[in-house]
Amino acid sequence: MPQNSDVIVIGAGLIGCATAFHLAQRGVKVTVLEKETIGAGGTGRSSAIVRQHYSNELTARMALHGLRVFQEFDERVGGECEFRETGWVTIASADDLDGMTANVELLQSYGINTELLTAADLQAMVPGLDTGDLAAVVHEPESGYADPHLTLTGYADAARRLGTKIVQNSKVTGIRFTSDKVVGVETRDGNYDAPVVVNCAGPWGAQVAAMAGISAPITCSRVQVAVFRRPAEYAAHPIVMDFLNGIYLRPETGNISLVGSIDPAEANDVVDPDDFPEHATTEFLFEMGEQFVKRYPPMDASECMEGYASIYSITPDWHPIIDEVPSGSGCYICSGFSGHGFKLAPAVGLMTADLILKESEPEFPCHMFRFDRFEEGDLVRGKYEYSITG
Repeated sequence: MPQNSDVIVIGAGLIGCATAFHLAQRGVKVTVLEKETIGAGGTGRSSAIVRQHYSNELTARMALHGLRVFQEFDERVGGECEFRETGWVTIASADDLDGMTANVELLQSYGINTELLTAADLQAMVPGLDTGDLAAVVHEPESGYADPHLTLTGYADAARRLGTKIVQNSKVTGIRFTSDKVVGVETRDGNYDAPVVVNCAGPWGAQVAAMAGISAPITCSRVQVAVFRRPAEYAAHPIVMDFLNGIYLRPETGNISLVGSIDPAEANDVVDPDDFPEHATTEFLFEMGEQFVKRYPPMDASECMEGYASIYSITPDWHPIIDEVPSGSGCYICSGFSGHGFKLAPAVGLMTADLILKESEPEFPCHMFRFDRFEEGDLVRGKYEYSITG
């Protein structure tokens, strides 16, 4: 006997659970189907950075909304996300100074707490950091990072409290249509009926879209993170996005620093999301170690604690697809976040719910993320070379 819902969400990562939560808040009966376990995809290994430095108004406002949710998580969602306000800085050369100055002014006009610092300011903030080659330093004092597992659990539990059913180990094998309208999905354990199906499958987004006859330009790319233990005398540092060396630094408890790449060339490591190496390569660890020490010379005394790999779902312009495809079918895509998903998820859940429920004046219109933009040649463009910064 098919199980009936108003909406079926495919994928129980943060995007899927945030979408389910916002739908359930409005009385929608939701079933979330997860092929493995909650957070088994990209969310579980996210660096979970929460920052607002975007060069598009929409994504900047979405990031600000997300920050406020993380700051007030128990009140707005429920539970604990362990948001840590470490501050966030991005650093660049003189070539980026004018662009960053203009962008900071733009972000301030949206109410984002951000400012330009001098290299001397940054040196005082992080003693030992090499600032000799810097001309542009942007600081967000409220930004930081959260715990990805606790955040996801919070959204999943909140959705359940509102009546959402989350079914784990239930792989979707097909999307069912009648007269070009969605009527449900097929799984290994039987059918589920609903007039709306939302593809929140992340790295599996293209595979799920293909079940609906849609060729979605989403690739699954392997991304690596190196883990270093800092010398005991060096306290936690802010999150640092280093355009010059193409890396980011993120503190963690236990005097740990996570070091990853912001070079878009990393997206060339296309993999099967069901079969990819989950450990960082020795070559990557050496490369990140060299760049870490180059920016932060005292870290020559740090200890490499190995590393790990996760996966991104990447689109040609490094921004998601959030759209009904085909139009009027009841079949939605909400995937391809290209590393932006965690920080934007609170706003994306709201945006997707508004789209499904045909909200006439949504807080976050999703036109910029429409599916047809790739064919139209109207890609989302940021002001910076590194696509992940948006």
